[in-house]
Amino acid sequence: MEERLKWLALVGTGAFIGSLSTVALLKLLNRRVEDAGYSAKRAVGHDKYMISEADQNGCFMDRMNGQGAPDLLEDEIICEQLTRNIQFFGLDCQRKVTESYVVVIGLGGVGSHAASMLLRSGVGRLLLVDFDQVSVSSLNRHAVATREDVGMPKALCLKKHFSKIFPECQIDAQVALYDSSSEEKILSGNPDFVLDCIDNIDTKVALLAACVRRGLKVLSATGAGARADPTRIRVADLRESTNDPLSRAVRHRLKRDHGIEGGIPVVFSLEKPKVKLLPFKGLSGEEENPSNYQVVPGFRVRIIPVLGSVPAIFGQVMASYVVTKLAGFQVEYEPVVNFDMDHYRILHQRLIEHEELVYGTASEVQVDVEEVMYVAKELWHGRSARDQSLKDVGRAMWRSVNELMLVRWDHLKPASVTNLILLKFDEADEHESMKLEEIKEREPEFFQGVTDVLKRAQSDFGS
Repeated sequence: MEERLKWLALVGTGAFIGSLSTVALLKLLNRRVEDAGYSAKRAVGHDKYMISEADQNGCFMDRMNGQGAPDLLEDEIICEQLTRNIQFFGLDCQRKVTESYVVVIGLGGVGSHAASMLLRSGVGRLLLVDFDQVSVSSLNRHAVATREDVGMPKALCLKKHFSKIFPECQIDAQVALYDSSSEEKILSGNPDFVLDCIDNIDTKVALLAACVRRGLKVLSATGAGARADPTRIRVADLRESTNDPLSRAVRHRLKRDHGIEGGIPVVFSLEKPKVKLLPFKGLSGEEENPSNYQVVPGFRVRIIPVLGSVPAIFGQVMASYVVTKLAGFQVEYEPVVNFDMDHYRILHQRLIEHEELVYGTASEVQVDVEEVMYVAKELWHGRSARDQSLKDVGRAMWRSVNELMLVRWDHLKPASVTNLILLKFDEADEHESMKLEEIKEREPEFFQGVTDVLKRAQSDFGS
């Protein structure tokens, strides 16, 4: 009974303290809203889809005119709203986020969720671009749209809802189709990041090529439709994406038309599509040519079956990637390595045989197959430590294991997780003939690169 009373007292005290802080924040918020005259600023115009012109463009135009913007984190309410982010990144890194400008192009299932989480993470300025409208079928995957929003341009729909979530964010919503004529308007202003959430090949290729040409950081989403497994979603270079017809087509077009072979990060799924495009049936009920019904040339009419949670996760992954980059927060993304456990067993066996050949015994091999997988996949990304380029992807990487092996970095230390590098056979022979001091003197950059990677292993394994 006494323990129960103590527990109830603790709960009551916690509830009381929580109530006091909530009341204090509400009073502060109400006072600030009254002082700022928010009710007048948020007035809605005569058109139910148009937000007041002053609200849409006031702060945005200040920034565009070079007048700058106040430090959002000086505001107590904003600091409270972003307190978990501040605790995660630290105040200075979060300030980098709130001072950032991000462009999101394509505001469907992927783009709406990406934009929504960028907003909730405190990005201070957003440009939202989409030519399409909210449809009833959009509601299974859109981040904020409701039935009342059906028929509203997606860009304005997001702006309407976003203004209630983080009203201090400078939001410009453009109901526009990205193409060569709108490139300057959309990509000017030195955005810190561009998110490509377009599902049309021609437009996607044009946008990515323009971003590369302008030197803009861009993150591209590939096909999220027809998939169901969220554990297969990855972030990698466009050259590494597999099992995705959209990224394959984009990769081909970028190389053919613009000479771009990679260097663009993408979010994609390793999962093969679970279902196919539905056949297109016209008004007669018979199958017809979808291109005859295109409102905009080049945009698909046939329906891709979509499990709404998957594009939402794509968007969340994109937002996490961008926010951490803006904050300068280092994240090691899981590399795309197409080896299976048999490959790692082969690498383990080669290590044992090599140790017996060079050192006369394998007694100093201190790794098992799972640790070999960590070293080969997480540390060296399935590639030679001397060549971390993306020349071998897909099946080519699968075949490349035939010429790779693990060897000690420092000959004087045992073959442990923190002392193994992945090399090609001829590279391994050369490495065995050299001392670390020689490598450090002849190839300081390579030496430092390997040292940095092995420090990560030491941190991960606490040794």
